Amino acid sequence: MKSWLRMLIDKIRFQKLRRRFLAAMIGVALPPLFILGYVSFDTARDALTETNTQTNVKHLETSSEVADLLLRNLVNLNRAIVVNDEIREELIRSRTQSNFEQTDTSEWSANRLQKVISNNLFDTRFVTSICLMNLDYKIFCSGRSDDAGQYEKEGKHPLIETSQWYQSANRAQGRVVFLGYDLFGEAKNTFSTVKLFRDAESPDGEPIGYLIVNVSNLIFSSIFNGADDAGGFMALAEAQDGLHTVYNDALPGKELPKEGNASEALNRLKEQGYLVSRYENQTTGWTFVHLMPMEELLRKSNKIGLYTAVLASLMALIALIVSVILSGSIVRPLLQIKKMMLDWTTGTRHFVTTFDNDEVGAIGETFKRVASENKELAERVVQSELKEREAELRALQAQIKPHFLYNTLDSIYWMAVLQKNHDIAQMAVSLSESFKLSLNKGQETIPVFKELKHIEHYMTIQNIRYNNRFRCEIEVEPAIMGMEIMKLLLQPLVENAIYHGLEPKVGEGTIRLTGVKDGEYLLFTVEDDGVGMADVGVTERGYGLRNVRERLQLSYGPTSSLTVHSEEGRGTRIELRFRPKTA
Repeated sequence: MKSWLRMLIDKIRFQKLRRRFLAAMIGVALPPLFILGYVSFDTARDALTETNTQTNVKHLETSSEVADLLLRNLVNLNRAIVVNDEIREELIRSRTQSNFEQTDTSEWSANRLQKVISNNLFDTRFVTSICLMNLDYKIFCSGRSDDAGQYEKEGKHPLIETSQWYQSANRAQGRVVFLGYDLFGEAKNTFSTVKLFRDAESPDGEPIGYLIVNVSNLIFSSIFNGADDAGGFMALAEAQDGLHTVYNDALPGKELPKEGNASEALNRLKEQGYLVSRYENQTTGWTFVHLMPMEELLRKSNKIGLYTAVLASLMALIALIVSVILSGSIVRPLLQIKKMMLDWTTGTRHFVTTFDNDEVGAIGETFKRVASENKELAERVVQSELKEREAELRALQAQIKPHFLYNTLDSIYWMAVLQKNHDIAQMAVSLSESFKLSLNKGQETIPVFKELKHIEHYMTIQNIRYNNRFRCEIEVEPAIMGMEIMKLLLQPLVENAIYHGLEPKVGEGTIRLTGVKDGEYLLFTVEDDGVGMADVGVTERGYGLRNVRERLQLSYGPTSSLTVHSEEGRGTRIELRFRPKTA
């Protein structure tokens, strides 16, 4: 049995590797591809349904955010009206007016409401009318007649007081209540907002009336902008008296039953063959709904099934072609690896060649990683040497004993005081304070006001040396005094101004230091009226300015700058501009 099986294998086994690949690809690739074409139809339908649901919910979420912005404008409109003192006083006074006086009040109220809207620049594109109702249920409107609509009949008071909107407005205690229908019952494509009007001057916020704003449901054309052709949108509002359809372009000419709630109505639509997506709006509490007939969705799914079958056949043909050239594809990456090795021996360390995710590709990627790590290792050695030099520098700095210097300067100060040598005493104090500010407890940054204090101490020492020849004027905006900057950033510029500008000058000299906030940047200027220079490059190549420039670039990046302007015989100006670091 075993020998017979071995003979069969030997007969069907191809001697050439390329033919083996061809047979393997036919036996392994084609059956799964056709099975995939059969299964993918059902999978695509489910995936399409899920994708459409997610997309619709996302669109509803975005629409809800747009609705919040538009409806917040209505809330602000309500607030602007109720805080208007003239409207409040006229609303209170209207309860005691005669019918003749009420006509004047109506005209005044309409004009005043329009003035409030104009002064506050509210968007009233979708507002159809605004009405005020006092506690006697007298109504004054802008944009409609001054009547109570469906309530303007005998028994008006109990009809209003038992209405759902009236009770909701009282329970809301001054918050804007969004109704899913026209409060006056006169317009089908309109919804209303109602707000209890409270007296702001009353300690208990005594009610004085109601503010009613009627809004066209055309506002939803802006909210649901971007709908596709295969579906539509609805806005549903649940209330004590039933379910209200605020907006409906998904089922034109058809209204949902008022009985029940939104969930029950949407479940019935699902049973009728609709794909239903929903989202709750936070501002109104309404339910935003997207409806799409399932037959439209299945029509697309049927097309996907056809496309999948064609694609599976095409993939089968490609699999046959790939099997012919697959053997050659194995040799190609080996030749690439060989070339990379030869290039590496000549010094190349960066390779752009890419490999497939197979065994040969793993060898090639490993070689690329080894070459890259070799380069990184060399860079780490350089960084290690730099850190070693930095450690040596810190070790030398640590040998300076701050407390020893402080105590020594303190002893010099008291000896000068005992000997009544005030200049030496002042110099010792200034040098001690300057040294403390320079060390700054090991911190690399310092507030601007401390850096300026450092400059003051430095100027004190220099004026003692040069018999008060120098004067320093400092004009720095108070807003930047507490901002952190790199220490020893400004003092070297003042020192440069003295040694290169004022010291060679005959007579007195002035240094002017300014600091302002220029947008996101700080701009400091150090200007002297010294001898100036013809060649600015001499000063810029000096150690002091070069050190400041390098530290500035390292700390604040390439957007920072240090520029020098000088004119021989008239002085020098150095500008320092950088963006401070935020905490």
